[in-house]
Amino acid sequence: MSASQNSEIKRITTHRLLEMKIKGEPIAMLTAYDFSMAGIIDAAGIDIILVGDSASNVMAGHETTLPITLDQMIYHASSVVRAVSRALVVVDLPFGSYQGNSKEALNSSIRIMKESGAHAVKLEGGRQIKESIERILSAGVPVMGHLGLTPQSIYKFGTYVVRAKEEEEAKQLIEDAHILQESGCFSIVLEKIPAQLATRVSQELRIPIIGIGAGNGVDGQVLVLHDMVGINNEFHPRFLRKYANVHEVMLNATKQYIEDVKSKDFPNEKEQY
Repeated sequence: MSASQNSEIKRITTHRLLEMKIKGEPIAMLTAYDFSMAGIIDAAGIDIILVGDSASNVMAGHETTLPITLDQMIYHASSVVRAVSRALVVVDLPFGSYQGNSKEALNSSIRIMKESGAHAVKLEGGRQIKESIERILSAGVPVMGHLGLTPQSIYKFGTYVVRAKEEEEAKQLIEDAHILQESGCFSIVLEKIPAQLATRVSQELRIPIIGIGAGNGVDGQVLVLHDMVGINNEFHPRFLRKYANVHEVMLNATKQYIEDVKSKDFPNEKEQY
């Protein structure tokens, strides 16, 4: 279905995503962290906007996703929500706002929903966060899961290599996916795992599976917007397809602006009062 056809749908909901999986209609998902960018991709017809904790990297320049705070995530989410009229807005619960404490997970989720106006939250992990998921859902907050490479656990893994390549880890991932589904998650992101394994999970589960570096046998795809449009030119994983080179466009435009200012070509007579 084209973006123009999708635009007839006033709002993407978790129920609509389930219908898309049943019909075999792929789900398109991108990150956004501010009003301007969110407005552009929402107008283009994106299905899900993830206000990712990757804002820690692409917006704040941190090496990992760990430093970003709940207050900062709410700020970014609020900016995105104000620009969106169609997409489902999902917000990452940041590191330290839910792990090991289901009451804190609930409080963090309620703050995100009340203060930003977002539509759902996303948590990393499997069976170890089952209690938190159920507690969040008890308040009526939709939850998206995240398995495979989980960036908030980078210091545990020690590397960003492909996850679940070995049989034991793959088996655990499948079990965790079923646990997330039965706990009530409306969807799961699978990051950087073998395509064959991701396809199996998508086929076994009723809920939509969104992949990033997980092949094309899943129900949808997600990328970081700044990577996809080439604002960030330093990230080159195999799964990334760059659809533009905004870095080069902005660099050249800025150089031209500087040259025009230095030469007093800007502003000209038509550009002043």
